[in-house]
Amino acid sequence: MRDERDQQTGRQGNISPSLPVISLLTDFGTADYYVGAVKGAILSVNPSAVVVDITHEIPPQDVATGAFTLLAAYKTFPAGTIHVAVIDPGVGSTRRPIIVSANEQFFVGPDNGLFTYIYDREPSHRIVHVTADWFFRPEPSTTFHGRDIFAPVAAALSNGVEMKEFGAEINDAVRLPSLWTPLRIIHIDRFGNCVTNITRDQTPREIVVKGTTISEFRRFYGEGDDESLFAIWGSAGFLEISVNGGSAAQILGAKRGDEVGFTG
Repeated sequence: MRDERDQQTGRQGNISPSLPVISLLTDFGTADYYVGAVKGAILSVNPSAVVVDITHEIPPQDVATGAFTLLAAYKTFPAGTIHVAVIDPGVGSTRRPIIVSANEQFFVGPDNGLFTYIYDREPSHRIVHVTADWFFRPEPSTTFHGRDIFAPVAAALSNGVEMKEFGAEINDAVRLPSLWTPLRIIHIDRFGNCVTNITRDQTPREIVVKGTTISEFRRFYGEGDDESLFAIWGSAGFLEISVNGGSAAQILGAKRGDEVGFTG
């Protein structure tokens, strides 16, 4: 369809483009008005946007958990999806707002390492520092860039504004430690499963975590009816340490960042 958006703000006119998908991933929770306000800011620019929640329950200011969750979710979305990710301890500071293009998708959020695992997984990515402030809401709040900067920028992208219109490309984005080294626990989910950064091409036979050796591998959680620790290939493609009906993290006394060893 013909695009009649305003060339200065990215706001669409009377004729809609095809329905774009915009995902949201934040640490806002759902008790306050924050998520609703972000959605309102998106829909004010593009009422045709399909807004999808990945989660709003990232622990507050936990950039690494946000990075892992985004990594685990993004490939399930169609080409053209725009992911708005806001875990932003530096909101209002000099940290940069950015757009990342990777895997035929876009990622909008703060330059604080949140997109590190996308950079690692998608080496052909491009990054733009967003400086075109006419796409922002008027008088952006220094405490709510999710609503006033990231949401309208994502909506403008969904209306067909090209990435280059938002600012210049950069190659010095902030990064977390590499996803791949050292071998470690990179995430602990709400069930207490310890997700490592071991992938299938490493074919381990035994895993060592916190001095405990795990040699049993299972295909699904309920394959055995005992309460012993076992390894299992999780849905995000990484090896997890689990226990049926309990918390492996609690049993091991493990936390994110703990080193993992294995024999192949």
